[in-house]
Amino acid sequence: MKKFIGGTLAALSLMTAPAIQARVNPLTVPYTEEHGAVPFDKIQISDYEEAVRAGIKAQNEAIDAIIKQRSNPTFENTIVPFEKSGTMLNHTMLTLSNLESALGLPELQEVVTAVTPMLTEHSTSVVLNEALWQRIKYVYDHRDQDTSLSSEDLRLLEETYRDFAENGANLQGEARERFRKLSGELSDLQVKFSQNLTNDMKNPVRRMWLTADQLSGLPESAIAAARQEAAEVLAAEGKADDGSQYLFTVFMPSYSPFIKYADNRGLREQMYRLYNTRNLGGEFDNSQILKDIANIRLEIAQLFGFSNYADYTLGRRMAKNAGNVRHMLDELAAAYTQPMKDELKEITEYARATEGPDFNLEAWDYSYWSDKLKNAKYSFNDEDMRPYFELDNTIKGVFGLATSLYGYKFKENKNVPVYHADVKAYDVLDKKGKLIGMLYTDFYYRPGKAPGAWMTEYLGQSIDENGNRTIPLISIVMNFSKPTGSDPSLLTPYEVETFLHEFGHALHGLSGMAKYESLGGTNVYRDFVELFSQFNENYLTQKKFLDSFAKHYKTGKKMPKELIDKFIKAGQYGAAYACMRQLNFGNLDMAYHSITSPLRASSDVAGFEAEAIAPVKIFDAMPGTAISPSFGHIFSGGYAAGYYGYKWAEELDADAFSAFLESGNIYDPKTAAKFLKMLQSGNTVDPQTLYEEFRGRPATVDALLVRDGIKK
Repeated sequence: MKKFIGGTLAALSLMTAPAIQARVNPLTVPYTEEHGAVPFDKIQISDYEEAVRAGIKAQNEAIDAIIKQRSNPTFENTIVPFEKSGTMLNHTMLTLSNLESALGLPELQEVVTAVTPMLTEHSTSVVLNEALWQRIKYVYDHRDQDTSLSSEDLRLLEETYRDFAENGANLQGEARERFRKLSGELSDLQVKFSQNLTNDMKNPVRRMWLTADQLSGLPESAIAAARQEAAEVLAAEGKADDGSQYLFTVFMPSYSPFIKYADNRGLREQMYRLYNTRNLGGEFDNSQILKDIANIRLEIAQLFGFSNYADYTLGRRMAKNAGNVRHMLDELAAAYTQPMKDELKEITEYARATEGPDFNLEAWDYSYWSDKLKNAKYSFNDEDMRPYFELDNTIKGVFGLATSLYGYKFKENKNVPVYHADVKAYDVLDKKGKLIGMLYTDFYYRPGKAPGAWMTEYLGQSIDENGNRTIPLISIVMNFSKPTGSDPSLLTPYEVETFLHEFGHALHGLSGMAKYESLGGTNVYRDFVELFSQFNENYLTQKKFLDSFAKHYKTGKKMPKELIDKFIKAGQYGAAYACMRQLNFGNLDMAYHSITSPLRASSDVAGFEAEAIAPVKIFDAMPGTAISPSFGHIFSGGYAAGYYGYKWAEELDADAFSAFLESGNIYDPKTAAKFLKMLQSGNTVDPQTLYEEFRGRPATVDALLVRDGIKK
């Protein structure tokens, strides 16, 4: 990987002095690649910090020009130029942050660490710029007098005003300076938390070296991947490889099949402990960092007159307040608790037939024995579907979903630069053949790459004053296993679901038709954004969709309906457990962000967790483990007091998909056209209004309960 990004750096040493002086930082000028693609092959690591500094300077100059005007503030001379003022800085950081996660280079982590304090200081200085705030406030206070403003203009004005007001512009004196200091500290802590999470995932202590006699139960795909992982690590460390060792790690492509299929219960327990002690003690400990983050958020909320952070932040969510979140979490808990207990009882009884009457089901047993029971009840195993999900065919199928629903087509573009050999770029065309965006795909796991999967953008969509639409540059990143030997990359149903999920986010970013970049694509309320990703997941159970691509990689035969039916029934069986697991995370998130007094340094993280999730507890916690220190979603990933949004959006997505089912056609053109309007609208319209326009009514939980088999 260093060769890829560092290739330009290596070449730099051969340049003459005048050539070096003449070089222009590619991040500081408009991109000249086809479709305005990111010039990855021209960017040097040193360019990022330079571009950040240049972007800060450019935005400051633009703001100075705004506030030095003598004319009265208006939407056109204040709000619009401010909207455009941070373009260079924003695009630089989008590129830097995604590559830091996708490549995992220490050099990029160092850049992020270096620029974070200056970014935080700059952001806070902008928000606390009194002259700028007074102009924005003047426009907002006089908005009813400007009849030329469109509804989208008014939306941008309202969002800009609230961004400033909720980030300290209305604070005075000591409170304002305290907010500035807290914002800087919080930003630094979030970066440290995230980097600790990434670094501990690839920590050698998170590895499990095994031999062939310890692999009983594991599918061939997992064994082959572990052998390949061992070979690569041994080669990188300059050690001899006699082919006898297999390496399993806490990264999902390795951890998930191990915890599900390994027959050796002791090894499953050991792997579970490796995973659930991440960032709990040791070099990359996040225990104190997470307390500091929660305490700073509390203090910020109290500066604004709120008793806790949840109430402070939920005003700009569909949920509106913590009470509505609690109501949803409690409603789901009431519906799913007994079905979950019934599931666990049945699994335990099934396991005792093999393990004996004294066997008690533990957290590291659930995946293993629930899978055994699914196989017994439905003759189903996730591995049964894997041969039908060859990656290249699955890509065609997932892309084809957008074709069937919206008429989109995807054409690989080999002319634009990419940031790694694994990455491909696609031109995305609408049903009229017009380019609407570019999509980068980065599917394979590699050492150093951040865990999980995500969608991001390098350039957001917007429309200029002449009506020209900026082409969005969108990316989806996964951690699928690479092909091994002569076998292609075969995905599990869960991995296909993840692909569909992130592709839904990508379609949201690609489809935007907003005038202003900050209102376009996925820049919507946190508990609304997951609707579009989770909606796509519904198609994984639809034979009509699966028939379009799910063919056995050896025989070419379509996936049998019997297998699909078993998958649906097996999925419903585990639905109660899956929901309660999400409620565990949601309750834990709300607990940290509902505190009204600071957590003490001596506070026990595990004890806090136990109390927070007691109403929805599934298993007793393994001593010495904790979720919080590695809970990146809420401590560094933007989901603070927002993790409930997954379940909130799940209610929406089940309700939305039921509209297609009611039409009798999972690709119904009329319903798809209304759904596409939501995709295109971004944050130009209140999400509740958008959804009710689509569905004709508010969403209900009924469709979700039916889909999960809880309600008949």
